[in-house]
Amino acid sequence: MEDIAEKQAQFTHMENGTAEDWKAIADAFGPFARDLPARILAHLKLLEGDCGGFPVDRLTHCLQTATLAHRDGKDEEYVVCALLHDIGDTLGSFNHADVAAVILEPFVSEENHWMIKHHAIFQGYYFFHHLGMDRNLREQYRDHPYYERTIEFVSKYDAPAFDEKGETLPLEFFEPMVRRVFAKPRKSLYKKAVEAAG
Repeated sequence: MEDIAEKQAQFTHMENGTAEDWKAIADAFGPFARDLPARILAHLKLLEGDCGGFPVDRLTHCLQTATLAHRDGKDEEYVVCALLHDIGDTLGSFNHADVAAVILEPFVSEENHWMIKHHAIFQGYYFFHHLGMDRNLREQYRDHPYYERTIEFVSKYDAPAFDEKGETLPLEFFEPMVRRVFAKPRKSLYKKAVEAAG
């Protein structure tokens, strides 16, 4: 019996794809999608040892941010957002918050997605003026319903998470949370197809 993982579509242009081709692709998608949490955790580990001039490496910063949120009683989804807020640093040097937000978007609430997407602008209050930028850039969002939520995230969890002596729970502590949050998308172009496949 042929292994499903070995089946591949036969087209060279999508317009020529058959139902059988797309079934092979859909069959491969399921296991690949289920492995997303492992890939996210592996990518997060790329931040280890990379300080970028900061007092702690980027992984430690992410772990401390999540630890602070967890210790403050934030729910699991919020804590995972805190953990992954800077995962975009490796490939999104000029838009890291956007990268993190795109990864999280199918799996988290609108308010958590917005908070992560905009955290880079909000944290700028602490340092933009040192770089010749407007530290009050976040004020353009003052009337937005998630403005205060993002202020809280940055001030209580993100900004103070650069302490080499601060509590830093290990990545393994957060792994089950990541797996649960990324278990099933809430919204996605492919949500209906994924649910139909079971």
